[in-house]
Order: sequence, then C-alpha cells, then structure tokens
Amino acid sequence: MFLGTYTPRLDEKGRLILPAKFREDLANGVVLTRGQERCIYVFGAREFESVHQQMRQAPLTSRQARDYIRVFLSGASDEIPDKQGRVTIPANLREYAGLDRDVTVIGAGDRAEIWDTEAWNSYLVEKESEFSSTDEEAIPGLF
Repeated sequence: MFLGTYTPRLDEKGRLILPAKFREDLANGVVLTRGQERCIYVFGAREFESVHQQMRQAPLTSRQARDYIRVFLSGASDEIPDKQGRVTIPANLREYAGLDRDVTVIGAGDRAEIWDTEAWNSYLVEKESEFSSTDEEAIPGLF
C-alpha cells in the first residue's frame, strides 16, 4: 500500500527517484499515466493490469467510458526503475501535470501520484476543509 508524502526533485533528464518505501512494490515495473486533477498516476505493473481488467468491464456503448479509457491508456508509459530507483517521466506526462523540478509524490493506497508541488499544495489547502466535513455518503461504511 502506498502511503505518505514525499518531495523529491526531477533531474535534468526528467527522472524521478522513487521514495524508498515505494521501491519494493515498484521494482518489477511501473506504469505512469494521466491522473485526474492533472497529476500522474503511478501503478505497479500488476495493479495496472487489474485496473485495466476493470476497465474492460465497461460497455463499449458508453461514450463516457470510451473517452475515459482512451485518455487514460493513450497517456500510459511502462517503465522499469533503474538501480538507483529512478524512473523517467515521459515529456508528454510532465507537460500534462505541469511538472518542472519540484514535485510531490503522495501515496494514494493502490497507487502513488506525482504532482507539481505548487499544484499539490493548492489542492490540499482547498480540500482540507472539505475533508473535515466529509460524511458517510462520500465513503459508505467508513464512519
């Protein structure tokens, strides 16, 4: 499970050193793709396959499902971390998420997310007040 918040930096080649706590789960390969809210989703290869299998259950007659799957998969890139735990973030994904040098990597349970640090901080400030007022309807059975 991916947990926590980390603030690595992108190097001049667009590489990111994965947080040490994530490396074991991602050692056999990662899939990077467009995430919602303009972040990058980072899945372990096995988890990504599971997500893809869930997508395949969507009816082909659903325009919204087709659109989502196209955007999600067309931006996907499979990568193998190097010996230092670095992965290269493709230029199209860096551009999509507005990544420069300062990035924030968060654990989001079954995946990690890579955010531009300024965008993450703005998102967090905006959503923390909503977090305090979240009720049972948002996440059934949690409260």
